[in-house]
Amino acid sequence: MSLSIDIAQLNEKIQHESIVVVNLLNEISKVIVGQQQMTERLLIGLLSNGHILLEGVPGLAKTLAIKTLSQAVQGQFSRIQFTPDLLPADLIGTMIYSPNEGKFNVKKGPVFANFILADEINRAGKVQSALLEAMQERQVTIGANTYLLPEPFLVLATQNPLEQEGTYPLPEAQLDRFMLKVVISYPTKDEEQQILRRNVNNTFERVQNVLQPEQLLALRETVRQVYMDEKIERYILDIVFASRHPADYRLPRLSNYIRYGASPRASINLALAAKAYAFIKRRGFVIPEDVRAIAPDVLRHRIGITYEAEADNLTAENIITDILNAVEVP
Repeated sequence: MSLSIDIAQLNEKIQHESIVVVNLLNEISKVIVGQQQMTERLLIGLLSNGHILLEGVPGLAKTLAIKTLSQAVQGQFSRIQFTPDLLPADLIGTMIYSPNEGKFNVKKGPVFANFILADEINRAGKVQSALLEAMQERQVTIGANTYLLPEPFLVLATQNPLEQEGTYPLPEAQLDRFMLKVVISYPTKDEEQQILRRNVNNTFERVQNVLQPEQLLALRETVRQVYMDEKIERYILDIVFASRHPADYRLPRLSNYIRYGASPRASINLALAAKAYAFIKRRGFVIPEDVRAIAPDVLRHRIGITYEAEADNLTAENIITDILNAVEVP
């Protein structure tokens, strides 16, 4: 069977199965006005089994969007408010001694759920390492025992910009475990007028459950089947390697601005996210525009900048733009 016939069949399959994306977007739009990019990125994380970090000033519906998504997808939802006094045991659980039984019993923490809303994750300085095992291995260790987390398991975190009061920078190891970091902007005036009316008149519609956990796991398998040509794979690698060795890609000036480049997780996540983006667009194959669309969200938290870059008012966003403009598109 020829490749073109295979892709045609895959396209037909994805056209049929991706109708669930339309249903999810419709349910989320009952509560969230605008913010299309944020909504799409939440679906990408959902479909490609990747954790998501949302950053924006307070009041931009970050928490509301995640809660709405969890209502549209049936599963156990757990909200954890991160505060400076939060301890690892508050997150993953602990061993509690029972005098009646004369032994220690495990009390599981709120991390044992399908959807974890880690609200204002950068307001707690002590518990970040407790999340590392859960996010990467989908398991936690309490005492001498290891416990698997339920499937699906997704951490959807919000954070306020670091310049705000009472925030702590997340460790690089934890940032790297987030598939996407999405920066949320203010709504337009028309969108804010709709938000104002809905809140003043209390005219929010009820969100319906449109996706079961077992359906979600099946959709993830379909997303992995989305065709990616070897040229697209090389394009992804070129983008990531340009963040590590910019001089090799005709970007010698960036060598003084990049403290460290994107990790191998960036290559993996960029490929998976591009497949999920193609699925959302109801296509059975990845095109370069899919990679370019999702690259800033995959890379912005994985590129460290130098003090020299900060002195020249350069951000990771500027560096990513330069890389995307310099790397040859297949």
